Amino acid sequence: MKYRAATIKDIAQALGLSTSTVSRALRDSHEISAATKQLVLEHAALLNYHPNPIALSLKEKKSRSIGVIVSEIANSFFSQTINGIESVANEKGYTVIISQSHESFEKEVRTLQYLASRSIDGLLISVSSATKDLTHLKALHQYGFPIVFFDRIIEDIATHKVMVDNFQGAYNATMHLLQQGYRRIACITNSAHLSITRERVAGYVAALEKHGIQPQPALIKYCFHGGMLLSEVTDAVSQLLKLKQKPDAIFTASDKLTTGCMRALKKARVAIPDEIALTGFSNSDLIELLHAPITVVRQPAFEMGQVATELLLQLIESKRPVKEFETRVLHSELLIQPVSQKKKK
Repeated sequence: MKYRAATIKDIAQALGLSTSTVSRALRDSHEISAATKQLVLEHAALLNYHPNPIALSLKEKKSRSIGVIVSEIANSFFSQTINGIESVANEKGYTVIISQSHESFEKEVRTLQYLASRSIDGLLISVSSATKDLTHLKALHQYGFPIVFFDRIIEDIATHKVMVDNFQGAYNATMHLLQQGYRRIACITNSAHLSITRERVAGYVAALEKHGIQPQPALIKYCFHGGMLLSEVTDAVSQLLKLKQKPDAIFTASDKLTTGCMRALKKARVAIPDEIALTGFSNSDLIELLHAPITVVRQPAFEMGQVATELLLQLIESKRPVKEFETRVLHSELLIQPVSQKKKK
């Protein structure tokens, strides 16, 4: 038997009341007596009645739902961010619809079109590594659709943005390796055009230059899919290991790149940190359980999700068009592990 949700009409027919009376009773209208309200509420519970969200959205011109687009939910950083998003959205009575781009521009465009067609009230997005054409985002933004960027932001769209201090996080991680005596430090990073890539590579370069070391292009490897494809990271590590002067340490600029690099080094039978030291961005708790835990840059992912959602709801619920926007920069933390503090001989 096909399921059919109970309606106001079902309650009205069962109680011999008009649908308008039942509707007012459910809204706790002062026009309806306490006895009638109690009767209606009891029968609504008996029928397992719930207000139709589609009907409500048509009436209120709001769906009370927000869309979220990330590259991959399996990424520990994004899963923690989503937890932060839901913690705020649920408290404010909003439903969260989560989608993955899988680092595909085409999928990001299709997903955005689908979410917009479902009449979401606003969008939180961390753009894919392949997103260079911003037409789909600019078109929605020009119509006044509320959008907030987080993590991977777009500078030339005027709206709220939430990010971590990428430069400082990368600088601190690279400086940590330098302070342990490593000098030939490679960098494996995301797609070259992403905001986080530019800022983290800049932090890596600044740390080297602070120690009088000239950055070498051969030691910087860009992974277009940001670690989602293990083969891409494996190729980057393989190229570094084939250099006449191999690196003595590697800095990885994102969560998936860090775990991918660890797997690639293990496959190549390179011991960490005895042969090559490793430090990178990671929000995975599994890092601490490894036989040789590594020092990582931990991002405030949960807080980022919370802040981004709060800013989006401000845009959605504002009575007037918002013309002044914020860029919130959150601080990362360098979690130093005892094993990686051992000075290189």
